[in-house]
Amino acid sequence: MTIQDVIRGAKALSASERRELIKILVDTLTDEGGDDQKSQPERRPRSLLELAGLGAEMWRDVDAQEYVNRLRSEWDE
Repeated sequence: MTIQDVIRGAKALSASERRELIKILVDTLTDEGGDDQKSQPERRPRSLLELAGLGAEMWRDVDAQEYVNRLRSEWDE
């Protein structure tokens, strides 16, 4: 049986039967995990706040106002 055979068979189903078929197929994918999911670690939602403090050592000896003044003076050049 080919995918084309399956598609032809699915087209013969009613709309509710096609929805049920889709649900079964999706459940099959999530139950088996698939090869792709095994090779990739589970991802969790990330927060921008995780970047807080990153690169702080670069700015340790920099006066903030002096830095801003220097940037603003470059605008005029």
